[in-house]
Amino acid sequence: MHEHFIRHIMSAVTCSVCGALYEGDNVQVLGRHSDLWFLSVYCPVCENEGLVTAILEKGQTAKLISDFSADDLTRLHEIETIESADVLSLRDFLEDFDGDFVKLFSTDDDSDGVEFC
Repeated sequence: MHEHFIRHIMSAVTCSVCGALYEGDNVQVLGRHSDLWFLSVYCPVCENEGLVTAILEKGQTAKLISDFSADDLTRLHEIETIESADVLSLRDFLEDFDGDFVKLFSTDDDSDGVEFC
């Protein structure tokens, strides 16, 4: 395993003091012995510093557990990628959205509801 991967794993770990997620840039690998890793972590939120000892073993790839059927997964892979313009459009929509979900999802022909594919 490479140091980059270890930093990535640690970005899913929370600070024991404030609960904020560590950032990969704030994790330093101090050393390792076989599967035993020694890390220094720094929380940019509360400025807590700590030492982490982790055992990371190579093994089988985790089995994917999902409620999706094979057809669902195929359909999901065929969906277009969300682009930054899509995110900006959603942001613009939400700026003026009044929170009326009943109106938003209304199926009446005379409503201003959003159409979904």
